[in-house]
This record gives sequence, C-alpha cells and structure tokens, in this order.
Amino acid sequence: MLTSDFKFPGQTAFYKGKVRDVYTIDDRLLVMLVSDRISAFDVVLPRPIPYKGQVLNQVAAIMLEATKDIVPNWVKAVPLPNVTIGLKCETFPVEMVVRGNLTGHAWRTYKSGKRELCGVPLPEGLKENDFFPAPIITPTTKAHEGHDEDISREQIIARGLVSETDYAQLEKYALALFQRGKELAAARGLILVDTKYEFGKIGDTICVIDEVHTPDSSRYFYADGYEENQQAGRQQRQLSKEFVREWLMENGFQGKEGQQVPEMTDEFVNSVSERYIELFERITGRTFVKEDMQPEETAARIIETLRSL
Repeated sequence: MLTSDFKFPGQTAFYKGKVRDVYTIDDRLLVMLVSDRISAFDVVLPRPIPYKGQVLNQVAAIMLEATKDIVPNWVKAVPLPNVTIGLKCETFPVEMVVRGNLTGHAWRTYKSGKRELCGVPLPEGLKENDFFPAPIITPTTKAHEGHDEDISREQIIARGLVSETDYAQLEKYALALFQRGKELAAARGLILVDTKYEFGKIGDTICVIDEVHTPDSSRYFYADGYEENQQAGRQQRQLSKEFVREWLMENGFQGKEGQQVPEMTDEFVNSVSERYIELFERITGRTFVKEDMQPEETAARIIETLRSL
C-alpha cells in the first residue's frame, strides 16, 4: 500500500509521515499504517517497495513483544500485517540513538578528527566498525520535516526538552533495550551495530513507541567473518537499508538541492523488495508470508479492532 485515506469512527487527527500514515482516535489511540513508501536522505522515493510496510510492521511487533518486560510499549493490537494500533503517548522530542560500533555518522565524525559526538568522548585508536568499549548514546532532535540534529544530554536538559529525571530513565531503557537487541541478534548470527529508540509518556509512565530493531531503524552486521574483516581492513557485510542509500549515491543522489532521484526500474524495485523479505527472515528467524490487503478489507478490520479496545 502506497498511501491511505480512511475515515474512522472517532477520528480526531491524521498525520502522514515519510513512511507511516497515523490516525488519532478519540485522542486516546493511534492507528499506524506502515506504507510501502521508502525514504532515504530525508526524501520519499517515487516508487513504493512491495511488502516493505509488512516487513517493518511485523519486525517491530515481534521486537516490541520481545522487550516489553524491559519497558512498557504503546502497542494494543496488530490487526493486520502492516497496521499497529496502540496508545497515544506524549512524545519526547528526542530520539535515543545507541551505538555499539564506530560506524556511519559516528565514523565520519571520528574520521574528520573529532573525538566527541553529542557530548560523548570517543576513545583514540579506533578503526571503522570497531566496537566501542561500551555502547554509547548519541541523541538527536526529532524533526517532523528535514534533518534530525545531533544534541547532547546537557543541551537536552538545559533546553527543557526532557527533564533530568526522565532523561536518566530514557538512558537506562535505551541501553537495556540495546542489550536485549544484541542478544536477539546474536542468536541469529548477527551483531546489532546501532539503532534508535523513540519514547513517549502516558501520565507518569514512559513507553517505547514506534518501531524497534527494524532494518529501517537499525544496522546489523553478520557476525560470521566480522573479526577477519576487521583485521584485514575490509568492509563489514551488513543487514540494513544502507544498500538503498549506496545505490542512490552511486547514481549521483544524496538528497541535495538540484539532484534528481535516479530512475527506479522494476528490476531495482523488485530487488529491494526481495532484500527486505530477506532482512525479515534473517532478523526474526521466521518465514515471510506475503499478504495483500484491499482498502475495504483493511478499513473493516481496523474498525472491528477499534471497537474491541
């Protein structure tokens, strides 16, 4: 599904994000429909990726279920492969990015000669993709449009974005979730490299919201061959949507002004879809079952579920 245009009983708001269509019901519940849209460099690409929404939603559902003993989450029901219904939370305006390895943005910062990221000191003598002595948290602002920006713990508290008490709890939850994510990944022969978590609050209760440990929010390495690749200075085999960004860069697109998105051929679109399905099966250890839902059936199932909540 590329986009949706439903009107549900009790609907009070609608928000269309880069990938998700979110319906607010009675200011109490959210219906989150994960579309097949795909974004890179903060740009929504012109063609959808079949089954991508189902992959992301089902991975998130599995991972939220596997971590609910650590922190409460927003989920109340998953009535459809690409739909989650949950509690509306007061969202914290920061994303908690946890990094176990010197990769991506952290590596680019390090390579430039800087030894601090988001107020966190970075040790000397590391190579790209090396493990940090312990996972670090490098938060960002949460932007509805444009780019998220790096921010430090001290800046978050000083600006009043999050109270010091709440932020300390977010740090504890984020590190505990990352540890569980690493354990789940290790069981599948993977290394959870980095990921982001979003949190909200219902009354005094902090909940994790949105997606957890999906290929869009996280980066994984294959554990097999990791040490050999590091010693030889070779790139690591990774499991994430980084391959889409790499294809775009190879074809002259990085989201900069004046650049055009390269043509997405049927062959490319199908290859991305197959890659997402491969990601699902490797991360979860389950066989992916393609499910195609018509809008009428989708709406009916959502309404039926809302009546029961």
